[in-house]
Amino acid sequence: MLMQLERVRQRASEFDILHFHVDMIHFPLFRDSAHKAVTTLHGRLDLPDLKPFYWEFQDMPLVSISNDQRRPIPFANWVATVYHGLPSDVCLFNPNPKGDYVAFLGRISPEKRPDRAIEIARRAGMKLRIAAKVDKADWQYFRECIEPLLSQPHVEFIGEIGESEKSEFLGNALALVFAIDWPEPFGLVMIESMSCGTPVIAWRCGSVPEVIDPGITGWIVDSIDAAVDALKHVERLDRYAVRRQFEERFTVQRMAADYLAVYNRLLEAGDKAGEAVLARI
Repeated sequence: MLMQLERVRQRASEFDILHFHVDMIHFPLFRDSAHKAVTTLHGRLDLPDLKPFYWEFQDMPLVSISNDQRRPIPFANWVATVYHGLPSDVCLFNPNPKGDYVAFLGRISPEKRPDRAIEIARRAGMKLRIAAKVDKADWQYFRECIEPLLSQPHVEFIGEIGESEKSEFLGNALALVFAIDWPEPFGLVMIESMSCGTPVIAWRCGSVPEVIDPGITGWIVDSIDAAVDALKHVERLDRYAVRRQFEERFTVQRMAADYLAVYNRLLEAGDKAGEAVLARI
């Protein structure tokens, strides 16, 4: 990583804009280029050690992936919020799901709350299919807290799936259960589900209220009882409307246009004109 950053530093004069996606490790190296260096932050920002760091580097322009992500460090040099976008064909639209299940997609970890999703499906009397990986750091949590729950008859654990399998898994689900318990900076799985036309039942945490439109693309809940009630009504939602919201708000084209606007603002602020040559790392 440091070698890569050094190569970029050596060639920095060749570019009008430098766009970083490597957290904040590059800040000390590129402080002199702050006027043309923008950084998209992808992780959580509520860890105590981060506040003094971003206080020191308030001259570095930052892009958030949700407005909620900014809350722990509102004093930082935020220049835009750019929501993630996906190619419109990466998770194919399915107006007529063939499955009789709700889906959980992601990681098996305490903050993703697969246990909550299992309980929601149980109380709703619905099948739950879990497509999730178990990272080494979460293996003990899986063995002690989640594995004992997988023997219930309404639960099917299918393990990790690849990108090519998401369309079928999400597209045939009645809903995605996104029962998180942490300040999720964005939650890409929500828009993957919306791309398929599959509504989302999501916990009110982090970016969720910025992504889900209640009554259109799903429901936002604060309790297991509310989630169970939402699942009773999920088939009333128009899957075409869910897909339409994805196309209007979360395509890769919209994301790219938002970033171009950020680059142009930086160029204007630096009294530059003409087309920018972009280095993106």
